[in-house]
Amino acid sequence: MIDRQAVRNNANYLRNVRPIDPEEIAEYIEGRPHPGVVREALREEAFDLRLRERDDGRFVPVDDAPVEPPGWAPTTFPEAYAFALEDLLVEEFGANWHRGDSGDRLREAIRRLKTDYFFENDVAYDRIAALGYAIYHLPDYYATIGYVLDDLVENRLLDRTLRVLDVGAGTGGPALGLHDYLPEDAIVEYHGVEPSPAADVLGRLLAETGRNFRTAIHRETAESMLGVGAPRSDGIDAVAVGDDGRPKPFDIVLFGNVLSELDDPVAVVEAALDVLATDGSVVALAPADLNTATGLREVERAVATPDGDVEVYSPTLRLWPGAAPEDAGWSFDVADELAIPAFQRRLDETADRGPEDEPGEFINVDVQFAYSILRTDGQRRVDVRASEDRCARLADSEEHVTDRVNLLAVKLSHDLSEGDNAVYKIGDGSQLVEHYAVCTRETELNRHLREAEYGAVVFVENGLVLWNDDEGAYNVVVDGETVVDLVAP
Repeated sequence: MIDRQAVRNNANYLRNVRPIDPEEIAEYIEGRPHPGVVREALREEAFDLRLRERDDGRFVPVDDAPVEPPGWAPTTFPEAYAFALEDLLVEEFGANWHRGDSGDRLREAIRRLKTDYFFENDVAYDRIAALGYAIYHLPDYYATIGYVLDDLVENRLLDRTLRVLDVGAGTGGPALGLHDYLPEDAIVEYHGVEPSPAADVLGRLLAETGRNFRTAIHRETAESMLGVGAPRSDGIDAVAVGDDGRPKPFDIVLFGNVLSELDDPVAVVEAALDVLATDGSVVALAPADLNTATGLREVERAVATPDGDVEVYSPTLRLWPGAAPEDAGWSFDVADELAIPAFQRRLDETADRGPEDEPGEFINVDVQFAYSILRTDGQRRVDVRASEDRCARLADSEEHVTDRVNLLAVKLSHDLSEGDNAVYKIGDGSQLVEHYAVCTRETELNRHLREAEYGAVVFVENGLVLWNDDEGAYNVVVDGETVVDLVAP
């Protein structure tokens, strides 16, 4: 057994002198262990030592600076991952995996998954379902995670050394996106929790990641891993507690499109907070459809209560201290769609269709997603608060119907109209029902309502409050008399 402390001591001595060569360190350790053994020890200690391994096998320090914005805007699903998925499909079904019985089975699996999600049925994964899920969802889930991480990076809150717990890792879309989002000099200790056969797909795709993206897959349920309803498994104790018995918390606990599949998602998220670093983030993602998006928001509200220690970092900021929203909370972001991957096109083109059936049933390149970032250190993406001397609460809109008021609000949608007056969902964290900003006349003084990005904070001056009986919601009319200022992008 190698003297790990000696390895650490030598690495710490050399880190500021020259790249750390395992062959050199081996010469200074009692027993002269093989350099390969030293290299493996360095790999296992690299995260704690903040060292990354170069292509030449030497190790160098990780930059202390936080991750800079990478300009994330993918237009395609990377070929390396696409080829890896097709390799799995060929291994399972042969070169014509998209044709005949195998193609029919994959298409039926995708149809069944879509139906189960739509009707909120229990979702079960066998190997065929896992492959179908990967075909349909890998590209958009890959793209989504980077847009969400942008919220943390803009405030320099993402370190170049990250411990990540991916709860319900599925077939790996968010994990692959995280890998490609981070700079090459980052080092990640990644733990994916996935009990279903999707773990086999996940493992194959993670094999395409770099040497400094260290991965482990835990084939157990989230409840077992985190100790919800039962004592925590040895799995979490093995990765969340060091050999010295001290906690090794996670910088990110990721729930990628899994909350809707859990029996008690609130309890699971609360348990995840127990293994989160004090400056870490719980990042939850969900598809943009009504059930999963509003379900995510329900979990967010149950965990981030006004009198608790959990804060909504983004996007649904609480702008009034002590207030909590009670509207339905259907809110999602939209990014540019991806090019159609070859594996989706093949499966879609070989589907049996009638003369009136439209193609595209098995193509999914829209990037539309709901998300929530929660923290326990009080950090918010934008440190802005409303004040009663300048603003009206959305909770008090009933008192202001037909009045013009000033509001501080978060823009929580893209344009929801069908080409008439632009409509945007807004919220300030106090709303009891849905509120929409409706622009009936754009001017130079209110154009920021259109130009503001999803999650931006805007100040609406002289907006007209009306009740929309058809929608059961309030409209804040933005017209020629209204001024909209961008408070925080």
